[in-house]
Amino acid sequence: MLRVAVPNKGSLNAPATQLLSAAGYRVHREHKALFATDVPNDVQFVFLRPTDIARNVGSGVLEVGITGQDLLAAAGTAEATMELLPLDFGVSKFYFAAPHGVATTIADLDGKRIATSFPVLVTQAAAKAGIHVELVKLDGAVETAVELGLADAIADVVETGASLQAAGLRTIGEPIMRSEAVLVRGAQRTLAPASEHAIDVLIQRLRGVLIARQYVMMDYNCPVAALSAAREITPGMESPTVSPLDEEGWVAVRAMVPRPHAQAVMDRLWAAGARAILVTPLEACRL
Repeated sequence: MLRVAVPNKGSLNAPATQLLSAAGYRVHREHKALFATDVPNDVQFVFLRPTDIARNVGSGVLEVGITGQDLLAAAGTAEATMELLPLDFGVSKFYFAAPHGVATTIADLDGKRIATSFPVLVTQAAAKAGIHVELVKLDGAVETAVELGLADAIADVVETGASLQAAGLRTIGEPIMRSEAVLVRGAQRTLAPASEHAIDVLIQRLRGVLIARQYVMMDYNCPVAALSAAREITPGMESPTVSPLDEEGWVAVRAMVPRPHAQAVMDRLWAAGARAILVTPLEACRL
């Protein structure tokens, strides 16, 4: 049975479980249970802190897991793991931040006290910038460290920047790193053929859901005279499906269309003469 590590809380939990559910897995667990077994798919989900997932997959304790790229780097296991699939959620940036007047460039942080929950990342960033900083290691609420007098500046994950602004901080320079949630496996661990197959199926299912979220299926009726123009508007993934209608001179067309452009595509099709334009969301696909 393949064991898949899933974030048990935080911003990665809900998107991860929703993605797995959409991919056909039974991820439901009793309140705060550490395990959920999906017997039909021969998969056991293990619910752990994202930081522990980064460590345990990298060390080979678990076969595969979902965690953040920043957490892999912070745990020092980025090189011990193999990224199988970016998951398009948990997107964030890691920045230095300080109050106005303390620093305007990363070089200005030389000799300063930096509060962070990611000492490995900060140490690497400081070395790359050629500066020396004094680390103040915290487990959370890093943005309060300056106000409390614990540090001169901080280094933390930034998603919206609202917490920084509320604390009177602003980001400094370019991001130390950019991160998103990823599906990972141990880089060195050799698995049984059945587990390798289960991982391949997992990747295919997740990729199918992620692609489906980016597209809609568009169906419409089109005059044959306008078909050439319509095909240019909706080329589909390879080519649109075209079927004859009972009404002479008309065809039915079906094509996948990028979801963000669906309304604009409908406008163009209508102007070209297409009618009965329908849009259907996709749940999953294999392409």
